[in-house]
Amino acid sequence: MRHFIVTVTAGILLTGVAFADGHRSPAPEGARAYIVTPTDGATVSNPVTVVFGLEGMGVAPAGVEKENTGHHHLLINTDPSTLDLDSGLPATDQIVHFGGGQTQVTLELPEGTHTLQLLLGDWSHVPHNPPIMSEVTTVTVN
Repeated sequence: MRHFIVTVTAGILLTGVAFADGHRSPAPEGARAYIVTPTDGATVSNPVTVVFGLEGMGVAPAGVEKENTGHHHLLINTDPSTLDLDSGLPATDQIVHFGGGQTQVTLELPEGTHTLQLLLGDWSHVPHNPPIMSEVTTVTVN
């Protein structure tokens, strides 16, 4: 039994390494993510509701491997060029995962100006190739 557990664990670890090392699901042509609300340049107050939009693809929870689907990640004050798009996205206060397939969130943001951007991840949190990413939405919280 102990040998079986070690073998299964090693297999899972090797599978994770394979997907973390360059695996990117293809994105269908014309697919796009966008932020429905708030609009770019809006002045908002807390709590802030961000509604996600997706066109040309479907939403599926993390862990569900289905072609032409993914789940949202909200980048808050994060430049996507600083991210390793060939690996699973880390979960931080600035990279919020919606692995349950959620299409909106209500959150508290500190007063001031913030950037919001959506980045779709596949079943394993890895961005598609090419990445499905919204335009940057800038909001001011007062």
